[in-house]
Amino acid sequence: MKPMGPIPPEFAGQQGILRIAGKSAEEWIEITGDTPLFVYDPAMVATRIERLRAALPAAVAIHYAVKANPALIAAVAPLVDGLDIASAGELAMVQSAAPGTPVSFAGPGKRDDELRAAIEAGVTINLESVGEGARALAIADRIGTRARLAVRVNPDIELRGSGMKMGGRASPFGVEPEQVPALARTIIDQGAEWRGFHIFAGSQALDTQALIDTQAATLALAARLSDAIGVTPPLVNIGGGFGVPYFPGDQPVDVEAIGTALGDAMTSLPPSLIDARFAIELGRWLVAESGVYLTRIVDRKVSRDETFLIVDGGLHHQLAASGNFGTVVRRNYPIALANRVGEAATETVTVVGCLCTPLDRLGDQISLPEARIGDLIAIFLAGAYGRSASPTAFLGHPAPAEIVAGSRDNPNAIFTS
Repeated sequence: MKPMGPIPPEFAGQQGILRIAGKSAEEWIEITGDTPLFVYDPAMVATRIERLRAALPAAVAIHYAVKANPALIAAVAPLVDGLDIASAGELAMVQSAAPGTPVSFAGPGKRDDELRAAIEAGVTINLESVGEGARALAIADRIGTRARLAVRVNPDIELRGSGMKMGGRASPFGVEPEQVPALARTIIDQGAEWRGFHIFAGSQALDTQALIDTQAATLALAARLSDAIGVTPPLVNIGGGFGVPYFPGDQPVDVEAIGTALGDAMTSLPPSLIDARFAIELGRWLVAESGVYLTRIVDRKVSRDETFLIVDGGLHHQLAASGNFGTVVRRNYPIALANRVGEAATETVTVVGCLCTPLDRLGDQISLPEARIGDLIAIFLAGAYGRSASPTAFLGHPAPAEIVAGSRDNPNAIFTS
Protein backbone atom coordinates (compact mmCIF):
# COMPACT_ATOMS: atom_id res chain seq x y z
CA MET A 1 0.00 0.00 0.00
CA LYS A 2 1.14 3.53 -0.83
CA PRO A 3 -0.14 6.58 1.06
CA MET A 4 -2.32 9.33 -0.37
CA GLY A 5 -2.17 13.07 0.15
CA PRO A 6 -4.45 14.82 2.62
CA ILE A 7 -8.08 15.41 1.68
CA PRO A 8 -8.86 19.15 1.96
CA PRO A 9 -10.43 20.03 5.32
CA GLU A 10 -13.76 21.05 3.76
CA PHE A 11 -14.27 17.43 2.62
CA ALA A 12 -12.21 15.40 5.10
CA GLY A 13 -14.85 14.84 7.78
CA GLN A 14 -17.75 13.78 5.56
CA GLN A 15 -19.57 10.46 5.74
CA GLY A 16 -21.67 8.61 3.17
CA ILE A 17 -22.10 10.41 -0.14
CA LEU A 18 -19.61 13.17 -0.83
CA ARG A 19 -21.15 16.64 -0.86
CA ILE A 20 -19.65 19.51 -2.85
CA ALA A 21 -21.02 23.03 -2.53
CA GLY A 22 -24.17 21.77 -0.82
CA LYS A 23 -25.09 19.01 -3.29
CA SER A 24 -24.20 15.34 -3.39
CA ALA A 25 -21.83 13.96 -6.00
CA GLU A 26 -24.74 12.08 -7.60
CA GLU A 27 -26.81 15.27 -7.82
CA TRP A 28 -24.00 17.01 -9.70
CA ILE A 29 -23.78 14.05 -12.07
CA GLU A 30 -27.53 14.24 -12.70
CA ILE A 31 -27.08 17.86 -13.78
CA THR A 32 -24.48 16.98 -16.43
CA GLY A 33 -25.99 13.62 -17.30
CA ASP A 34 -22.83 11.55 -16.98
CA THR A 35 -19.32 11.17 -15.62
CA PRO A 36 -16.53 12.25 -15.74
CA LEU A 37 -16.87 15.84 -14.52
CA PHE A 38 -15.20 18.55 -12.48
CA VAL A 39 -17.16 20.37 -9.79
CA TYR A 40 -15.85 23.66 -8.35
CA ASP A 41 -17.05 25.41 -5.22
CA PRO A 42 -16.44 29.18 -5.58
CA ALA A 43 -17.39 29.77 -1.94
CA MET A 44 -14.20 27.94 -1.00
CA VAL A 45 -12.26 30.23 -3.33
CA ALA A 46 -13.87 33.30 -1.79
CA THR A 47 -12.85 32.11 1.66
CA ARG A 48 -9.26 31.69 0.51
CA ILE A 49 -9.18 35.17 -0.96
CA GLU A 50 -10.67 36.66 2.22
CA ARG A 51 -8.00 34.90 4.28
CA LEU A 52 -5.25 36.15 1.98
CA ARG A 53 -6.50 39.74 2.08
CA ALA A 54 -6.58 39.65 5.85
CA ALA A 55 -3.01 38.35 5.95
CA LEU A 56 -1.41 40.66 3.39
CA PRO A 57 -0.52 44.33 3.84
CA ALA A 58 -3.36 46.52 2.58
CA ALA A 59 -1.07 47.97 -0.10
CA VAL A 60 -0.63 44.58 -1.81
CA ALA A 61 -3.14 43.75 -4.55
CA ILE A 62 -4.20 40.19 -5.38
CA HIS A 63 -4.03 38.94 -8.97
CA TYR A 64 -5.46 35.64 -10.21
CA ALA A 65 -3.36 33.59 -12.64
CA VAL A 66 -6.01 32.48 -15.13
CA LYS A 67 -3.96 29.49 -16.32
CA ALA A 68 -4.70 27.75 -13.02
CA ASN A 69 -8.36 27.35 -14.03
CA PRO A 70 -10.05 29.46 -16.72
CA ALA A 71 -13.46 28.03 -15.81
CA LEU A 72 -13.38 30.12 -12.62
CA ILE A 73 -12.69 33.50 -14.24
CA ALA A 74 -16.20 34.88 -13.75
CA ALA A 75 -16.35 33.69 -10.14
CA VAL A 76 -12.90 34.96 -9.16
CA ALA A 77 -12.68 38.26 -11.06
CA PRO A 78 -14.97 40.30 -8.77
CA LEU A 79 -12.96 39.18 -5.74
CA VAL A 80 -9.46 40.11 -6.95
CA ASP A 81 -7.69 43.21 -8.26
CA GLY A 82 -6.45 41.86 -11.58
CA LEU A 83 -6.16 38.85 -13.85
CA ASP A 84 -2.93 37.49 -15.32
CA ILE A 85 -3.11 35.71 -18.65
CA ALA A 86 -0.64 33.76 -20.79
CA SER A 87 -2.19 33.76 -24.27
CA ALA A 88 -4.59 35.54 -26.59
CA GLY A 89 -7.00 32.67 -25.98
CA GLU A 90 -7.05 33.48 -22.27
CA LEU A 91 -7.49 37.15 -23.15
CA ALA A 92 -10.63 36.26 -25.12
CA MET A 93 -11.93 34.25 -22.15
CA VAL A 94 -11.36 37.18 -19.80
CA GLN A 95 -13.00 39.65 -22.18
CA SER A 96 -16.05 37.39 -22.32
CA ALA A 97 -16.29 36.37 -18.64
CA ALA A 98 -14.98 39.47 -16.84
CA PRO A 99 -14.93 42.52 -19.12
CA GLY A 100 -13.30 45.58 -17.63
CA THR A 101 -11.06 43.69 -15.22
CA PRO A 102 -7.41 44.85 -15.28
CA VAL A 103 -5.29 42.32 -17.15
CA SER A 104 -1.58 41.61 -17.54
CA PHE A 105 -0.07 39.24 -20.11
CA ALA A 106 3.04 37.14 -19.43
CA GLY A 107 4.64 34.26 -21.27
CA PRO A 108 7.38 33.71 -23.85
CA GLY A 109 6.74 33.46 -27.57
CA LYS A 110 3.93 36.01 -27.87
CA ARG A 111 3.02 36.29 -31.55
CA ASP A 112 2.62 39.67 -33.20
CA ASP A 113 -1.16 39.20 -33.43
CA GLU A 114 -1.27 38.45 -29.69
CA LEU A 115 0.78 41.55 -28.91
CA ARG A 116 -1.50 43.66 -31.09
CA ALA A 117 -4.66 42.26 -29.45
CA ALA A 118 -3.23 42.97 -26.01
CA ILE A 119 -2.15 46.50 -26.92
CA GLU A 120 -5.54 47.30 -28.42
CA ALA A 121 -7.28 45.94 -25.31
CA GLY A 122 -5.18 48.07 -22.95
CA VAL A 123 -3.54 45.02 -21.39
CA THR A 124 -0.23 45.37 -19.57
CA ILE A 125 2.31 43.24 -21.43
CA ASN A 126 5.04 41.68 -19.30
CA LEU A 127 7.91 41.60 -21.78
CA GLU A 128 9.92 38.39 -21.78
CA SER A 129 12.84 39.61 -23.90
CA VAL A 130 14.44 42.67 -25.44
CA GLY A 131 13.26 41.49 -28.85
CA GLU A 132 9.67 41.18 -27.66
CA GLY A 133 9.91 44.74 -26.39
CA ALA A 134 11.05 45.97 -29.80
CA ARG A 135 8.17 44.16 -31.52
CA ALA A 136 5.59 45.52 -29.08
CA LEU A 137 6.85 49.09 -29.53
CA ALA A 138 6.81 48.74 -33.32
CA ILE A 139 3.27 47.33 -33.32
CA ALA A 140 2.00 50.11 -31.05
CA ASP A 141 3.61 52.73 -33.31
CA ARG A 142 2.09 51.11 -36.40
CA ILE A 143 -1.47 51.12 -35.02
CA GLY A 144 -1.12 54.49 -33.30
CA THR A 145 -1.75 53.22 -29.77
CA ARG A 146 0.30 53.70 -26.63
CA ALA A 147 1.36 50.29 -25.32
CA ARG A 148 1.34 49.44 -21.63
CA LEU A 149 4.62 47.64 -21.04
CA ALA A 150 6.24 46.06 -17.99
CA VAL A 151 9.37 43.93 -17.87
CA ARG A 152 9.33 40.42 -16.58
CA VAL A 153 12.63 39.95 -14.78
CA ASN A 154 14.51 36.65 -14.76
CA PRO A 155 15.57 37.05 -11.13
CA ASP A 156 19.03 36.20 -9.86
CA ILE A 157 17.31 34.43 -6.96
CA GLU A 158 15.73 31.00 -6.67
CA LEU A 159 12.68 29.99 -4.63
CA ARG A 160 13.91 27.11 -2.46
CA GLY A 161 11.75 24.02 -2.50
CA SER A 162 9.56 25.14 -5.39
CA GLY A 163 8.07 22.53 -7.68
CA MET A 164 8.87 24.59 -10.77
CA LYS A 165 11.86 26.91 -10.44
CA MET A 166 11.56 30.07 -12.54
CA GLY A 167 14.62 32.05 -11.44
CA GLY A 168 18.31 31.85 -10.63
CA ARG A 169 19.22 30.17 -13.94
CA ALA A 170 19.16 30.51 -17.71
CA SER A 171 15.53 30.72 -18.73
CA PRO A 172 13.13 31.46 -21.59
CA PHE A 173 11.18 33.50 -19.02
CA GLY A 174 12.02 37.13 -18.40
CA VAL A 175 14.90 39.52 -19.00
CA GLU A 176 18.24 39.25 -17.22
CA PRO A 177 18.53 41.87 -14.45
CA GLU A 178 21.52 43.55 -16.10
CA GLN A 179 19.47 44.09 -19.29
CA VAL A 180 16.38 45.46 -17.56
CA PRO A 181 17.41 49.11 -17.04
CA ALA A 182 18.24 49.69 -20.72
CA LEU A 183 14.99 48.04 -21.84
CA ALA A 184 12.95 50.07 -19.36
CA ARG A 185 14.60 53.31 -20.50
CA THR A 186 13.80 52.41 -24.12
CA ILE A 187 10.15 51.84 -23.19
CA ILE A 188 9.96 55.20 -21.42
CA ASP A 189 11.93 57.15 -24.03
CA GLN A 190 9.79 55.84 -26.89
CA GLY A 191 6.60 57.05 -25.22
CA ALA A 192 5.07 53.76 -24.09
CA GLU A 193 3.34 53.58 -20.72
CA TRP A 194 5.87 52.15 -18.28
CA ARG A 195 4.10 49.68 -16.00
CA GLY A 196 6.92 48.28 -13.84
CA PHE A 197 8.19 44.78 -13.05
CA HIS A 198 6.95 41.21 -12.94
CA ILE A 199 9.33 39.10 -10.83
CA PHE A 200 8.49 35.43 -10.42
CA ALA A 201 10.98 33.01 -8.85
CA GLY A 202 9.07 29.72 -8.68
CA SER A 203 5.83 27.88 -7.96
CA GLN A 204 4.30 25.18 -5.73
CA ALA A 205 6.49 25.99 -2.73
CA LEU A 206 5.45 24.77 0.71
CA ASP A 207 8.41 26.21 2.62
CA THR A 208 7.01 29.29 4.36
CA GLN A 209 10.42 30.71 5.26
CA ALA A 210 11.65 30.23 1.69
CA LEU A 211 8.69 32.25 0.43
CA ILE A 212 9.37 34.99 3.00
CA ASP A 213 13.06 35.12 2.03
CA THR A 214 12.24 35.19 -1.68
CA GLN A 215 9.78 38.05 -1.28
CA ALA A 216 12.39 40.07 0.62
CA ALA A 217 14.97 39.38 -2.09
CA THR A 218 12.42 40.30 -4.76
CA LEU A 219 11.78 43.69 -3.15
CA ALA A 220 15.54 44.28 -2.95
CA LEU A 221 15.94 43.38 -6.63
CA ALA A 222 13.09 45.71 -7.61
CA ALA A 223 14.76 48.51 -5.67
CA ARG A 224 18.12 47.98 -7.39
CA LEU A 225 16.49 47.99 -10.81
CA SER A 226 14.43 51.08 -10.02
CA ASP A 227 17.54 52.92 -8.87
CA ALA A 228 19.31 51.98 -12.10
CA ILE A 229 16.38 53.16 -14.24
CA GLY A 230 15.83 56.32 -12.26
CA VAL A 231 12.04 56.00 -12.30
CA THR A 232 9.70 54.50 -9.68
CA PRO A 233 7.84 51.50 -11.12
CA PRO A 234 4.05 51.98 -11.05
CA LEU A 235 3.60 48.31 -10.10
CA VAL A 236 5.84 45.55 -8.82
CA ASN A 237 4.28 42.11 -9.24
CA ILE A 238 6.27 40.01 -6.76
CA GLY A 239 4.88 36.71 -8.06
CA GLY A 240 3.36 34.07 -5.87
CA GLY A 241 4.45 30.46 -5.75
CA PHE A 242 2.35 29.39 -2.74
CA GLY A 243 1.94 25.63 -2.85
CA VAL A 244 -0.89 23.41 -1.66
CA PRO A 245 -0.50 20.03 0.08
CA TYR A 246 -1.05 17.37 -2.57
CA PHE A 247 1.01 14.50 -1.18
CA PRO A 248 1.67 12.58 2.04
CA GLY A 249 3.66 14.67 4.50
CA ASP A 250 2.92 17.99 2.77
CA GLN A 251 2.09 20.84 5.15
CA PRO A 252 0.17 23.99 4.14
CA VAL A 253 1.85 27.35 3.73
CA ASP A 254 1.45 29.81 6.62
CA VAL A 255 0.07 32.80 4.74
CA GLU A 256 -0.34 34.81 7.93
CA ALA A 257 3.39 34.55 8.63
CA ILE A 258 4.15 35.49 5.03
CA GLY A 259 1.85 38.50 5.23
CA THR A 260 3.39 39.68 8.49
CA ALA A 261 6.92 39.40 7.10
CA LEU A 262 5.96 41.18 3.89
CA GLY A 263 4.34 43.98 5.88
CA ASP A 264 7.51 44.36 7.94
CA ALA A 265 9.63 44.49 4.78
CA MET A 266 7.38 47.14 3.25
CA THR A 267 7.74 49.47 6.25
CA SER A 268 11.34 50.13 5.24
CA LEU A 269 11.12 50.42 1.46
CA PRO A 270 13.87 52.46 -0.23
CA PRO A 271 12.93 55.82 -1.80
CA SER A 272 12.76 54.28 -5.28
CA LEU A 273 9.83 52.08 -4.22
CA ILE A 274 7.96 54.34 -1.79
CA ASP A 275 5.34 55.35 -4.37
CA ALA A 276 5.12 51.98 -6.14
CA ARG A 277 2.12 49.69 -5.91
CA PHE A 278 2.57 45.99 -5.32
CA ALA A 279 0.72 42.82 -6.31
CA ILE A 280 0.95 39.15 -5.54
CA GLU A 281 -0.04 36.69 -8.27
CA LEU A 282 -1.58 33.38 -7.28
CA GLY A 283 -3.52 30.67 -9.05
CA ARG A 284 -3.13 27.24 -7.53
CA TRP A 285 -3.33 28.38 -3.89
CA LEU A 286 -6.62 30.19 -4.52
CA VAL A 287 -8.50 27.48 -6.40
CA ALA A 288 -6.90 24.02 -6.16
CA GLU A 289 -8.80 22.77 -3.12
CA SER A 290 -12.15 24.00 -4.46
CA GLY A 291 -12.33 21.35 -7.19
CA VAL A 292 -13.23 17.66 -7.25
CA TYR A 293 -12.92 15.36 -10.25
CA LEU A 294 -15.62 12.66 -10.32
CA THR A 295 -15.24 9.52 -12.42
CA ARG A 296 -17.11 6.20 -12.31
CA ILE A 297 -15.70 2.69 -12.00
CA VAL A 298 -16.58 0.74 -15.17
CA ASP A 299 -14.53 -2.40 -14.55
CA ARG A 300 -12.75 -4.26 -11.79
CA LYS A 301 -9.88 -6.51 -12.72
CA VAL A 302 -7.32 -8.68 -10.95
CA SER A 303 -4.00 -9.16 -12.73
CA ARG A 304 -1.13 -11.07 -11.13
CA ASP A 305 -2.61 -10.50 -7.67
CA GLU A 306 -3.03 -6.76 -8.19
CA THR A 307 -6.55 -5.29 -8.25
CA PHE A 308 -7.28 -2.57 -10.78
CA LEU A 309 -10.28 -0.26 -10.68
CA ILE A 310 -10.81 1.01 -14.21
CA VAL A 311 -12.69 4.32 -14.48
CA ASP A 312 -14.28 6.25 -17.32
CA GLY A 313 -11.92 9.20 -16.83
CA GLY A 314 -8.17 9.44 -16.82
CA LEU A 315 -5.08 11.51 -17.42
CA HIS A 316 -6.67 13.13 -20.49
CA HIS A 317 -8.80 15.06 -17.97
CA GLN A 318 -6.66 15.13 -14.83
CA LEU A 319 -3.05 14.83 -16.00
CA ALA A 320 -1.55 16.14 -12.76
CA ALA A 321 -3.06 13.35 -10.66
CA SER A 322 -1.37 10.78 -12.91
CA GLY A 323 2.04 12.24 -12.03
CA ASN A 324 2.72 13.44 -15.56
CA PHE A 325 2.58 17.20 -14.94
CA GLY A 326 5.86 18.36 -13.45
CA THR A 327 6.22 15.61 -10.85
CA VAL A 328 9.61 13.90 -10.64
CA VAL A 329 8.48 11.03 -8.40
CA ARG A 330 4.90 9.81 -8.82
CA ARG A 331 2.88 10.15 -5.61
CA ASN A 332 -0.83 9.81 -4.91
CA TYR A 333 -3.30 12.66 -4.82
CA PRO A 334 -6.06 12.27 -2.18
CA ILE A 335 -8.76 9.92 -3.50
CA ALA A 336 -12.01 8.58 -2.04
CA LEU A 337 -15.03 6.53 -3.01
CA ALA A 338 -17.45 9.42 -3.45
CA ASN A 339 -20.58 7.39 -2.75
CA ARG A 340 -19.12 5.69 0.35
CA VAL A 341 -17.03 8.34 2.06
CA GLY A 342 -15.76 7.45 5.51
CA GLU A 343 -16.10 3.67 5.20
CA ALA A 344 -13.17 1.66 6.49
CA ALA A 345 -10.52 0.78 3.92
CA THR A 346 -10.41 -2.97 3.29
CA GLU A 347 -8.32 -3.47 0.17
CA THR A 348 -5.37 -2.14 -1.79
CA VAL A 349 -6.18 -1.16 -5.37
CA THR A 350 -4.75 0.74 -8.30
CA VAL A 351 -7.09 3.21 -10.01
CA VAL A 352 -6.47 3.53 -13.73
CA GLY A 353 -8.17 5.45 -16.50
CA CYS A 354 -9.63 4.32 -19.79
CA LEU A 355 -6.67 5.21 -22.00
CA CYS A 356 -4.45 2.58 -23.61
CA THR A 357 -1.24 3.77 -21.98
CA PRO A 358 0.41 2.62 -18.74
CA LEU A 359 0.82 6.30 -17.84
CA ASP A 360 -2.93 6.51 -17.15
CA ARG A 361 -2.63 5.68 -13.45
CA LEU A 362 -4.65 7.91 -11.10
CA GLY A 363 -4.06 6.09 -7.83
CA ASP A 364 -1.20 3.66 -7.30
CA GLN A 365 -1.79 0.86 -4.76
CA ILE A 366 -4.02 2.93 -2.52
CA SER A 367 -6.21 1.74 0.32
CA LEU A 368 -10.00 2.03 -0.21
CA PRO A 369 -13.22 0.31 0.90
CA GLU A 370 -14.00 -2.66 -1.33
CA ALA A 371 -15.10 -0.96 -4.54
CA ARG A 372 -17.76 -2.15 -6.95
CA ILE A 373 -18.48 -1.41 -10.58
CA GLY A 374 -20.61 1.72 -10.63
CA ASP A 375 -19.01 3.30 -7.57
CA LEU A 376 -17.71 6.85 -7.90
CA ILE A 377 -14.09 7.84 -7.51
CA ALA A 378 -13.40 11.38 -6.28
CA ILE A 379 -9.99 12.93 -6.89
CA PHE A 380 -9.48 16.02 -4.77
CA LEU A 381 -7.36 19.13 -5.38
CA ALA A 382 -8.75 19.26 -8.90
CA GLY A 383 -9.48 22.99 -8.93
CA ALA A 384 -6.14 23.97 -10.46
CA TYR A 385 -4.35 22.59 -13.51
CA GLY A 386 -7.00 19.94 -14.11
CA ARG A 387 -8.93 19.95 -17.35
CA SER A 388 -7.12 22.98 -18.77
CA ALA A 389 -3.69 21.39 -18.23
CA SER A 390 -4.64 17.97 -19.62
CA PRO A 391 -4.57 16.46 -23.15
CA THR A 392 -8.35 16.31 -23.56
CA ALA A 393 -8.13 15.39 -27.26
CA PHE A 394 -5.97 12.33 -26.63
CA LEU A 395 -7.50 9.17 -28.14
CA GLY A 396 -10.74 10.97 -28.99
CA HIS A 397 -12.55 10.46 -25.69
CA PRO A 398 -15.23 13.05 -24.80
CA ALA A 399 -14.19 16.12 -22.86
CA PRO A 400 -15.32 16.19 -19.21
CA ALA A 401 -18.04 18.53 -18.02
CA GLU A 402 -17.18 21.37 -15.65
CA ILE A 403 -19.61 22.81 -13.12
CA VAL A 404 -19.07 26.02 -11.18
CA ALA A 405 -21.56 25.93 -8.32
CA GLY A 406 -23.43 28.99 -7.17
CA SER A 407 -21.72 31.72 -5.21
CA ARG A 408 -22.54 32.58 -1.61
CA ASP A 409 -24.65 35.48 -2.88
CA ASN A 410 -26.54 33.18 -5.25
CA PRO A 411 -26.11 29.62 -3.93
CA ASN A 412 -28.59 28.07 -6.34
CA ALA A 413 -26.83 29.30 -9.48
CA ILE A 414 -25.09 26.60 -11.50
CA PHE A 415 -22.78 27.18 -14.44
CA THR A 416 -21.70 24.33 -16.66
CA SER A 417 -19.40 23.93 -19.62
